[in-house]
Amino acid sequence: MSKKNSTADPNANPVRKVLVIQHVECEPPAAFEDVLVERGIGIDRIELDRGDALPDWLLYDAIIVMGGPMGAVDDREFPWLLDERKFIEEAVSAGTPYWGVCLGAQLLAASFGSEIYTGEVPEVGMNTVSLTAAAEQDPVFSQLPSSFPVFQWHADSFVLPDGFSRLCESELYENQVISRGPAYGVQFHVEVTASLAAEWGEIPEYKEALESIHGQGAAREILEELRQNIDGNMNIARAIFSSWLDNFVDR
Repeated sequence: MSKKNSTADPNANPVRKVLVIQHVECEPPAAFEDVLVERGIGIDRIELDRGDALPDWLLYDAIIVMGGPMGAVDDREFPWLLDERKFIEEAVSAGTPYWGVCLGAQLLAASFGSEIYTGEVPEVGMNTVSLTAAAEQDPVFSQLPSSFPVFQWHADSFVLPDGFSRLCESELYENQVISRGPAYGVQFHVEVTASLAAEWGEIPEYKEALESIHGQGAAREILEELRQNIDGNMNIARAIFSSWLDNFVDR
């Protein structure tokens, strides 16, 4: 609201602004971004793989960190990861609301000393996750059913960092959602819209990665399965992200 407007409500909330950190162009916030736009929350976006610099986190009401094909501690190949982890640790330690997706969840864990490891079996496609007892008291995830299907695409995982709670788990990987105060790490990809799924299916590296795990034609089958479950994914995405905003950001 303009300061020149003499009718401005002095008690009105100022416009919120979040920082979105992407690691590749093709992994945006998607459905989460739709919610931000609908609420009129400002978005500043950087993409670290193209050399964008990390800004001052104090300028933002929240930080959203998305996925990517690199590992959270692949510092030799991606030296900017070290600075990103320091950035995350400093911002989260100061109480800045944080929402990390897939790699963003792993970076949150690594920033607080957690071991990152590659699992024996990749978790790709629609899989079921379940709430833990801790989730029953959580302001964001307590609203969800005890178990629900989500879209997954990862092979790396992490040990639960000290001081964090485990909110969701699956049969293959126990740390599907972790939290500490207003900081959340979400391993799965409920943000993926139908259009983004179609885009991923046309990216040679992503298609090859799927078929190396599940065989010829797997990319088409897995992405078709996602498209069939897209409404459920979108409902989960909007529910948890909106609740996080309501509780910690857009108040």
